[in-house]
Amino acid sequence: MPQRQGDPSALRSDETYTGGNTPALPETPSATTAATGAHPSRTLVVQAPPGTGKTTLIPPLLAHHLQGTSAVRVVVTQPRRVAARAAAQRIAALLGEELGERIGYTIRGESKRSRHTIIEMVTPGVLLRRLQQDPELPGVGAVILDEVHERQLDSDLALAFCRDVQRSLREDLFLIAMSATADTARLVSVLEAEAVEIPGAAYPVETRWAVPTTAASALGSLGGATGVRREFLAHVAQTVRRALSEVPDGDVLAFLPGVREVNEVAAQLSDCGAQVMRLHGSLPAAEQDRVIRGRGDRHVSGRPLRRVVVTTAVAESSLTVPGVRVVVDAGLSREPRLDYARGVGGLVTVRESRASGIQRSGRAGREAPGVVYRCMDQATWARLPEQSAPEIQTADLTDFALQVACWGTPGGEGLALLDTPPAAAVEAATRTLENLNALVDGRPTPLGRRLAELPVEPRVGRALLEACARIGATSAADICALLSEELRLPGADLTREWRHAVHGDSWRAQARRLRRIIAQQEGGNDNAGRAAQAPYGDMAEEEWALVVSLAYPERVARLREPSSGVRGTNRSGQLDSTRTAGRRYLLANGMGAVLPEGSPLTGEPWLAIAYLDRPQGRADASIRSAVPIGEAEAVAAARALLVESDDVVVRRNRLRTRHTRQLGAIELAAIESDLAAPELARSFLPGAIAGGDITLEWSRAARELQQRLAFLHEVIGEPWPAVDDHTLLGDSERWLAPEMDEAAHHGTVPSVGVNQLRRILPWPAAARLDELAPEKVMAAGGATIRVDYSDARPLIRLRVQEAFGWGKTLRVADGRIAVTVELLSPAGRPVAVTDDLASFWNGAYAQVRAEMRGRYPRHAWPEDPLHAEPPRHGRRAPRDRPSGR
Repeated sequence: MPQRQGDPSALRSDETYTGGNTPALPETPSATTAATGAHPSRTLVVQAPPGTGKTTLIPPLLAHHLQGTSAVRVVVTQPRRVAARAAAQRIAALLGEELGERIGYTIRGESKRSRHTIIEMVTPGVLLRRLQQDPELPGVGAVILDEVHERQLDSDLALAFCRDVQRSLREDLFLIAMSATADTARLVSVLEAEAVEIPGAAYPVETRWAVPTTAASALGSLGGATGVRREFLAHVAQTVRRALSEVPDGDVLAFLPGVREVNEVAAQLSDCGAQVMRLHGSLPAAEQDRVIRGRGDRHVSGRPLRRVVVTTAVAESSLTVPGVRVVVDAGLSREPRLDYARGVGGLVTVRESRASGIQRSGRAGREAPGVVYRCMDQATWARLPEQSAPEIQTADLTDFALQVACWGTPGGEGLALLDTPPAAAVEAATRTLENLNALVDGRPTPLGRRLAELPVEPRVGRALLEACARIGATSAADICALLSEELRLPGADLTREWRHAVHGDSWRAQARRLRRIIAQQEGGNDNAGRAAQAPYGDMAEEEWALVVSLAYPERVARLREPSSGVRGTNRSGQLDSTRTAGRRYLLANGMGAVLPEGSPLTGEPWLAIAYLDRPQGRADASIRSAVPIGEAEAVAAARALLVESDDVVVRRNRLRTRHTRQLGAIELAAIESDLAAPELARSFLPGAIAGGDITLEWSRAARELQQRLAFLHEVIGEPWPAVDDHTLLGDSERWLAPEMDEAAHHGTVPSVGVNQLRRILPWPAAARLDELAPEKVMAAGGATIRVDYSDARPLIRLRVQEAFGWGKTLRVADGRIAVTVELLSPAGRPVAVTDDLASFWNGAYAQVRAEMRGRYPRHAWPEDPLHAEPPRHGRRAPRDRPSGR
């Protein structure tokens, strides 16, 4: 492995680095080595202990190195929003500049940057969206992915995308992966990178072991869903009190696995004599910044009041909490896991890795010698895994599957991924997206793009969007809030749980959040605003059934054939008069499931199941929460699973067609009909097709090719033939004969695909098809946009922000026809149509800007859009017409 070792004697630690217009920066030998070590290969893995300045010093030094090139900007990812904002603030302070000018940041829902920004901190998700919008990353000379040891799914994927771009599009791009505890050898091997190991200069940290008692160490189902026991949380709180007593100076930083544990420990420390503060990703930015700024003006006996900061993993890396001299580490982490039995992912509590523990303890030695209290014994520490499990191997890969499909690498094939995603997880994610109507044939649908924009899990997002229009925003949000919890109900009746949940703070908070999301989707109109403030009320059973089935369409279930000899109970608790248990169901996804004995749902013909699990060693899953649903409602909600097929069967020596209608694995109906002999069917087909008695099945690709050919026939004429439906169907023998032969033999209806239409292409003129009527065009920023030829004039659709900097008029058909541009609002609604973008920017845009920037204040509406860059925090605009999906 090629390596470069930082030379501590190269520069004095108090030297400054200046050049051009770059203000003086404190420089260290390690930062210099990292900033210049990427030159030979442009791909670098930097390993540096906490406190060596890699996050705050390497980006400015690298930006200085890029001065004078065409790509001067440096984009740095941080694993969490609070870390990205804090790192940008720190670098701006070092440079003595105002945040948002040359140093900025962009995170979900918040951006502080300008056209002068050369160093930008972002989260991996933001970088992924930018790569999807324009893989060449124009103007960006370097991408730094910090804290790659955490192995977050978005971070791993962003690293793979950047390496792909570097190999195929941007050989000049600097790509740097940084961490204190990463598996450097693995990174170097996969990325074909050069390693730089930077010696550490952090202060020493003493380790003290805070071993819990036997009762306190019983952590419930550690690694399962039940989380951490209160006895252990009390032990953590007591360890904090011990630290305050034993270490007289400095603040205490206590690590807990999740928000619930943070709140509980903070409450137990309310009388500890220090200022107790919480820090986690769900807090408002102002509260997070108050913690990061350090001690305030509160004093006790003339000395600043000590602080106890109780935090999740947000403070584990890339974030310095000033004044910390003591770390109390509970030794637990929260990691995602995918439960294939339920088809959903969730967070579970697990033991931390040693890499994570080292990162946490390093927080105590950033400014002075410190102490770490580990809530375990040394033997437990020695048994911890060296690295945390990568999310790509444990998490729900639904978003991953959508991202790689958009990138053109389904399943991640061909990407420089540090770990291969499990095939079963990718298949499950793809099925989920298809069932939600978010993915069709590997491509995202308009609904899929909307779901990607919502800050909720895709299942809940689909239920919110579709149920809102049918039962109202309030009911949709309130029911979805209850679905966010994994409910194990004694009788599995979800509607009964409503009476208890409506009084809980957790459910109310979630309901308010979902109501706000709907209000934002509706553009903040009066109805949506009233829904967000509406009182909590009861909902009809039909409303529950609708929302549950929209969120979990593959879990709609039908009662299996009744078996004899067993009596069940109905919802009123009375004995069921039918001779069946009435508790065994078949789900649309093919799984069998059974209700608890004595459930009030026993005997219901159809159920919409919200939650189930499969006990070990049992074939059927156990239904934990569900609601009755009608067959029509189940079919409508799970329409992506609805399949109708024709089979040829023999009845009394005659061929017949058996038409089957299925909802996934559930057969709804089967009807047989007579079929004429193949030779008679063959003679009948052309006339029936021309007369409309038979409707041919067209593939989407075939319809799009037909539209392109029709456009060329209209604009150019010969040799491009007429391809309207009347002409094609009236002359089916010329281009569909082989398919009609096959259809007559099997008794099926011919289908039309691209290969069939290509039979009528004029040669050699067909070689210019993609030149004269391109399927896609490329925007000024590099985004690929599909051209819609379904109307008289070619049309492309994109959001106003995606068109910034684009003034060129697109023309097709040898320059004869200008392409119409339909500009959309951030919500995807049309706001303007033009075939002259330059004129639009100089004219009508001013009115659009005046109307839109008040409605969408979080989106960019510059005064000079022709010279502005597209914003980097939005999603790609819809590019396909919704019809035909």
